[in-house]
Amino acid sequence: MIETLVQALVSLNRADLSRWRGGRRFLRSLQGARIDLGDGSCGESAGASRRHLVAAIAQSIPVESAIQNALGVMHFAMPDKVEEVCWHPLILRGASSGESGSGLDSTLVTTRTRIADLAQTPDGTTVSVGGFIETVRDQKKVQFIILRDESGSAQLVNPALREDDPEAGSSPERRALTDSISLLSAGTFVHVTGELKLDERVKLGGLEVKIHTLEVTGVAEPEPPIAEDSSVDKRMDWRFLDLRRPAANLIFRAQTAFEHGMRSWWVENNWIEIHTPKFMASASESRAELFEVGYFDTTAYLAQSPQFFKQMAQPAGFGAVFEIAPAFRADPSFTARHATEFTSVDAEMSWVDSHHDVMAMHEQVLIAGISAVVEKHGAQISDVMGVELTVPTSPFPRVTLQEAREIVSAGGYDIPRADGDLDPEAERRLSAYIEETHGHPFVFVTDYDTSIRPFYHMRHADNDALTKSYDLLFRGTEISTGAQREHRIEILEAQAKDKGMDLDELQSYFDFFRHGVPPHGGFGMGLARVMMLMLEQSSIRETTFLFRGPNRLLP
Repeated sequence: MIETLVQALVSLNRADLSRWRGGRRFLRSLQGARIDLGDGSCGESAGASRRHLVAAIAQSIPVESAIQNALGVMHFAMPDKVEEVCWHPLILRGASSGESGSGLDSTLVTTRTRIADLAQTPDGTTVSVGGFIETVRDQKKVQFIILRDESGSAQLVNPALREDDPEAGSSPERRALTDSISLLSAGTFVHVTGELKLDERVKLGGLEVKIHTLEVTGVAEPEPPIAEDSSVDKRMDWRFLDLRRPAANLIFRAQTAFEHGMRSWWVENNWIEIHTPKFMASASESRAELFEVGYFDTTAYLAQSPQFFKQMAQPAGFGAVFEIAPAFRADPSFTARHATEFTSVDAEMSWVDSHHDVMAMHEQVLIAGISAVVEKHGAQISDVMGVELTVPTSPFPRVTLQEAREIVSAGGYDIPRADGDLDPEAERRLSAYIEETHGHPFVFVTDYDTSIRPFYHMRHADNDALTKSYDLLFRGTEISTGAQREHRIEILEAQAKDKGMDLDELQSYFDFFRHGVPPHGGFGMGLARVMMLMLEQSSIRETTFLFRGPNRLLP
């Protein structure tokens, strides 16, 4: 098949293709093709064949340089009807443009179909599905398999042929299939081809696949190490198995949509995405929570946040930057909302008048992220988790720290902290009050005391005991801190000295402000906390792919 296609292409020059029915469309398809490299094989000659194909196309038809430079092709996708030429190394896959008459065969080989896409597949189609086994019901006359892949579950069926059946001797393949299904254990990965049957009586999506062939690709041990009622810590020990749960899968699909929604807002508003170092020469926040690491003949520190670096982008003239990346805190906390390594969502922008500008941006970013989750996964989150997501309205409610203290005190709670900050119980009570009075899950708490804020937070001109800063609470838990930054070097140095910081260690940071910097501000936000609260999970362990805490470094 490959050689035939190669010869056909070699025999046609550009003019020939232009005259060929569908040739012009074929040329456009080649020039807009998508190339994915791969190292699969379809036999000894496959590598040479696909290189021959690519070279022949490149010599015959001027196309994209990606085709000319390719050494191997995994997917060569074009908006036409070609499906596959070879199972792994070379796949010419159509983009279902709906056009016909290209003159190319569209029924060469069947590709794997995601289970979620079976409902859009015509009844009676031969399909190929792959995933892991949830359950097997091995009855005398019929066998049922519930198969799950990354997109959902489907029922597979096989009419059993037992040893004592009259047809057993004349149908060894059916007998072997029946026996192999009887031996399957939950968790085993299989690849199945079969005939799709649409049947409203089937509970799983009204469809099932009648098995033709079944290949075991990854055998699971008969006794899984975790069960539905296993503790969180036990499940974290076997996180790669725990993540097979539909709810766990959905958490990270929702997270993907949330990040995409935020990133889209930034990109559409001309922000720049940056990637900052995670090795630092000095602390960016508090030395009390620093991880020290050997760095050749000196000591480095794992970044607690990208704070200094995203501020550096302001004198660089970037205007507005964001980053979604790891951060590290040597905090020996064992709460449901703390981790030693977490994903931090950070943004910083120039030309702010106050921290209120930062809050206005922050709420728009959150609305964009949550809207993306609701649009893409809201219905499924409701079905699987019983959580009804709604997009919050803007502006978010705002109270000063002093007002927050008064609200909590009026509710009968005395905050035990000596520094004047809110403790977790006060945050919960304040959020409950805002939910009751404003019907809103978010609240900005603003104007924090200078004594409980970092040295680089700008102070109010008329009251240097207060900073132009905020915390954002979501359903009773703090998820973010933001502020306008101090950009005047002489004031910045004085504030660092007031905090007892070592000015010599901060000289590289201070250098950012010696050659001109605009007024700016931004925020840092914990991704796992936001997802935990959005999806009403009990711990950030559930919304962190692989959790790291004081006593966890595995898996």
